Amino acid sequence: MNGTWRNWAGNQRTRPVCTVHARDTGEVADAVRAAAEDGLRVKAIGSGHSFTGVGVADGVAIAAPSDPAGIRLDGEIAHVPAGVTLRALNRRLWELGRALPNLGDIDAQTVAGAISTGTHGTGAGYRGIAAQVEGVQLVLADGTVRHPAGDELAAARIGLGALGVLTGVSLRTVPAFRLHAVESVRPLPEVLDGLDALAAAHDHVEFYWFPHTDLAVLKTNDRTDAEGPRRGRAAGWIGDELLGNGGFGLACRAGELAPPLVPRLNGFVARRMPAGGYVGRSYEVFCSPRRVRFLEMEYAVPRAALPEAFAGLRAAADRHGHGVTFPVEVRVLGADDVPLSTAYGRDTAYLAVHVRAGRPHETYFGAVEPVLSALDGRPHWGKLHTMTAATLRSRYPAYDDVVAVRDRLDPEGRFRNPYLDRVLGVPCASPT
Repeated sequence: MNGTWRNWAGNQRTRPVCTVHARDTGEVADAVRAAAEDGLRVKAIGSGHSFTGVGVADGVAIAAPSDPAGIRLDGEIAHVPAGVTLRALNRRLWELGRALPNLGDIDAQTVAGAISTGTHGTGAGYRGIAAQVEGVQLVLADGTVRHPAGDELAAARIGLGALGVLTGVSLRTVPAFRLHAVESVRPLPEVLDGLDALAAAHDHVEFYWFPHTDLAVLKTNDRTDAEGPRRGRAAGWIGDELLGNGGFGLACRAGELAPPLVPRLNGFVARRMPAGGYVGRSYEVFCSPRRVRFLEMEYAVPRAALPEAFAGLRAAADRHGHGVTFPVEVRVLGADDVPLSTAYGRDTAYLAVHVRAGRPHETYFGAVEPVLSALDGRPHWGKLHTMTAATLRSRYPAYDDVVAVRDRLDPEGRFRNPYLDRVLGVPCASPT
């Protein structure tokens, strides 16, 4: 099977030689061996929610096993086919009385894609999804199947698809829980000045700043045993569909047609974002639908650098983001020990900028990136950035350890693509 593949945002596309939708690990292994015989490169593909070329295949594209019926619980550990989406996993875990302790705000990614690119969520006392990985099943370049341990498992927790094709992932879970979400529109200075206190007082905190305004939409989520109040259907539709998708899409297009109106449009939208509190299942509160397609760049900086990072970002937006209606997203996360995690070894703040898909982004992103990079920023692996291996090596203390594992497992570069060559370098034995 072949055809054109494109990612969700539409900025990455390719036409693989063939696409294999594998039903089990054996079919993945067969596809990798066949690709090797034909001299073709291999790339695992997920749901296409990365904005970078991390999942772009120019040879054989393989979709990993994805049947939710294969999800199995062993105590606290969930064994999951790698191609299962987070949406399907979250629902199945809830049925089993379990949950992941932290999630990002999109659940369309496959489990393999989410861990391989470092999907992280928010919460000063919590970590990203890859930090919950207890084991993986990996098909190597010669078609053999391995359950990595030691430095190989550490590298595979965020492996960018460079080590092989993930076919199964074992994740540590927690008892199912509900979250009490509170959303409010606040003055930006109040949120910035109080963010440390908010992060200490709440399980999960984030805010959205609408460029060219002094307004922020603050969201806090806290674990609760309460059943309610629940978010009504009308409130959910107004928040997620009317304002979060449909109405917001109209505001984006209006701002593109008349950039001088953007400050007023952004203020109008911000003031009408839903306010109040509700209780829901954890995954329903963490994740929201995203139907307005966009491009995104996100950098992780040391949490102590957040005030300077935000000030620099705001100045860049004022100079170069005149038509930008998409809010800037700010989150915090605790340190972890995953070698290529953006939160490796340090408490972290994330700052993300967006533009609507199909619109020019280079000037805006190009103005923001050096501000965040200069503060020892690390780019999200699945979001747009211009860094190369030479720079990234200095940002990650264990970078060379991961590259050494990659070179050992795939010396001929079966799993290479142009993006991986840029951020990890070319495997030692690969032809140039």
